[in-house]
Amino acid sequence: MASEVEYESILCVKPDVNVYRIPPRASNRGYRAADWKLDTPDWTGRMRITAKGKVAYIKLEDKVSGELFAQAPVQEFPGIAVETVGDSSRYFVLRIQDDSGRNAFIGVGFGDRGDSFDFNVALQDHFKWVKQENEIKSSEGSDSGPKLDLGFKEGQTITLNIGQGKKRDKPRPQSSGGLGLLPPPPGGKIAPPPPSNHNTVQPSGGAQPECLLELDSSNSNIVVQSNISSDLWGDFSSSASTVPPPASHQEPSSENWVQF
Repeated sequence: MASEVEYESILCVKPDVNVYRIPPRASNRGYRAADWKLDTPDWTGRMRITAKGKVAYIKLEDKVSGELFAQAPVQEFPGIAVETVGDSSRYFVLRIQDDSGRNAFIGVGFGDRGDSFDFNVALQDHFKWVKQENEIKSSEGSDSGPKLDLGFKEGQTITLNIGQGKKRDKPRPQSSGGLGLLPPPPGGKIAPPPPSNHNTVQPSGGAQPECLLELDSSNSNIVVQSNISSDLWGDFSSSASTVPPPASHQEPSSENWVQF
């Protein structure tokens, strides 16, 4: 499998930078820019910071021709490749490296504090991205281990109980008309009919005839008498025969016409 191609990207460009030869560090107290000859820099040119993969490169180039003067590869920041000085924020010490691998330390400085700030931020952002890439790869490596097999085996089944946790209400019984039926009164007997009104025709002799009064559909005052073979009121027929007719009712005529 072919390796991935790494492209070089530009992180920052500063048109003016001064380079100084610095004396060897005599103690562990760090570098000081005051020990350099700041008024007479040894070289002046352009700084360009690039990145290829995870490595950043600080390149010192000629302003006109772009010819490379020195290069400092940076694999971590902060680190030995780029060090700050103890007495100024505009000066740094770079560890440059040639093609044969030889190293040397030089001092660089910016005339403006904003340029030195951009120089710091460009390196910090790049290595922040490098850190995130390393974390992502490490997490992917931990997930590459054996995983649990949660699939169904051959012949394996599963049972689901859906809707059995709730009890359904039983439907109320309804009549053919959609209304509920009332329970029968105690004793199982039907209440007697109400007293007859003035539209009821009583025969002479004291006994009530078994008849139904119906009004004609033409809204006339015709009373139709129909005989019913069976007793309509059940056990109340015997008591109804002994009740005397009201005195205010008229005797029935020979015809079935009643004057209202």
